[in-house]
Amino acid sequence: MAATVNLSSTPSNPISKLPSFSLNSPQKTSFSLFPNSSSFPCKPFSHSLKSQFITTSSKNPISDLFPPNKSGPEGDIVSSFSDDDDKPREECGVVGIFGDLEASRLCYLALHALQHRGQEGAGIVAVNNNVLQTVTGVGLVSEVFNESKLDQLPGEMAIGHVRYSTAGSSMLKNVQPFVAGYRFGSVGVAHNGNLVNYRALRAMLEDNGSIFNTSSDTEVVLHLIAISKARPFLLRIVDACEKLEGAYSMVFVTGDKLVAVRDPYGFRPLVMGRRSNGAVVFASETCALDLIEATYEREVYPGEVLVVDKKDGVQSLCLMPHPEPKQCIFEHIYFALPNSLVFGRSVYESRRVFGEILATEAPVDCDVVIAVPDSGVVAALGYAAKAGVPFQQGLIRSHYVGRTFIEPSQKIRDFGVKLKLSPVRAVLEGKRVVVVDDSIVRGTTSSKIVRLIKEAGAKEIHMRIASPPIIGSCYYGVDTPSAEELISNRMTVEEIRKFIGCDSLAFLPFDSLKKMLSTDSPKFCYACFSGKYPVMPREVKVKGVGDSMDDGLNTPLASIDGLWIKGPPNFDLEKEIDPLYQESKI
Repeated sequence: MAATVNLSSTPSNPISKLPSFSLNSPQKTSFSLFPNSSSFPCKPFSHSLKSQFITTSSKNPISDLFPPNKSGPEGDIVSSFSDDDDKPREECGVVGIFGDLEASRLCYLALHALQHRGQEGAGIVAVNNNVLQTVTGVGLVSEVFNESKLDQLPGEMAIGHVRYSTAGSSMLKNVQPFVAGYRFGSVGVAHNGNLVNYRALRAMLEDNGSIFNTSSDTEVVLHLIAISKARPFLLRIVDACEKLEGAYSMVFVTGDKLVAVRDPYGFRPLVMGRRSNGAVVFASETCALDLIEATYEREVYPGEVLVVDKKDGVQSLCLMPHPEPKQCIFEHIYFALPNSLVFGRSVYESRRVFGEILATEAPVDCDVVIAVPDSGVVAALGYAAKAGVPFQQGLIRSHYVGRTFIEPSQKIRDFGVKLKLSPVRAVLEGKRVVVVDDSIVRGTTSSKIVRLIKEAGAKEIHMRIASPPIIGSCYYGVDTPSAEELISNRMTVEEIRKFIGCDSLAFLPFDSLKKMLSTDSPKFCYACFSGKYPVMPREVKVKGVGDSMDDGLNTPLASIDGLWIKGPPNFDLEKEIDPLYQESKI
């Protein structure tokens, strides 16, 4: 077992930033060590990737990958999206804190700041006297935790997680962080992302005797750590992560260490900060650092492992050789809060410029600019400022509507949207209105919003969307409908305009988006706009796996194939499964 951590709130031996560090481990040669954080330590270089980009010349690339006469990537799954919540949804947020006597309470506050990344479950694992203690629950952070529960989580080290899941799988056993014991101690993990080779890894592990307790891909990581023969524990994490494909920003905790890991492509965000007492903080967004008064230092680099303990401070390793980063552009379009820095860029500034580009490239004579709150507000401000037209609050959002509500027995048209958004007739009546939203997914909510604005007396309605058309599902930690449900994958812009019922419609031009990002443009993932995936969708991800199960996975995988997103036509899963799985069958 690792030694007990005994840090005071103002440690006599402050945690150093990045001291030199060496390991004697002959069986591992795929990582490198670097002593400082002044620049990106792992330079991208050319190498043979396991998965290549999908290329296609069709108008709708996703339609070619999954032809209409076949079930879409999600099979016949009922979408988790309702007409009244027609947006992509980030699946989770993570936080980790080392070296503060109030670690669990700070973790609780940081999770509040990250609540927008997941509202269906929350949990905290704290370490006290080398023992991992956990509290998890279904619901919002404020519903899961109270004073007495936080009193059960003493210690100077903690990790936390907020979770969004697909429909039917919001079950307590799937709420993170997960904690598991193995022969050398205990480990907890919180994960943001999605593993595209989860099914193959799970099959390999089950063939070798592993027993799973949840339907989450994160549990695979714990099993891989447990069966690894690498030493010390840090190399077990490296060993496990080298078998993973897809998106993962994770924080781990053991009896004496906090570890942060980001996948080689850097799909999902993860940042590092420090409090004035020397405590180290990791979080999905900088807004969480701001709330607990931690100073932002830098991102966790793609492919990097950061290890924090009392003895050596912060140690930095390169997980594996990696290609050019492919960071999720939707963090800047929709997911992250405007006051966050994500991938080193201000989210607020990105959205403001998106609006300016729309005003420049898709101008229209109008009297007022309004936003679909809350995610369209900053882009609408940018549009209004560039166009020289007043911005006004034409739609009022209710912040007191939960994810479920009781519908009236007498059906009211557009009831769900009306419950969440109320038009302001004084702003809209008789006006030519530009409505700015961040994205259009299925188009159902947009059509209802247009109808509400018309009923409030608007003379003309011009929709401006601060993202390019979405034509492909995300397989890297974002819940999106199947490609067949995405309206931009089925219709032209003019057809969408007619479906929505507005007078004009324009999306943010894809080329203009990349031009705005300038030299950073190649570092972003645009798969949802282009259908070109940095990591090839194969089995891809579990979507709605909880729909056919109770608390935990109690149905054979073979019987739930319809709940797995399938790979492209002619894909042979058996030939692609991890070599370790093939060896286990011999």
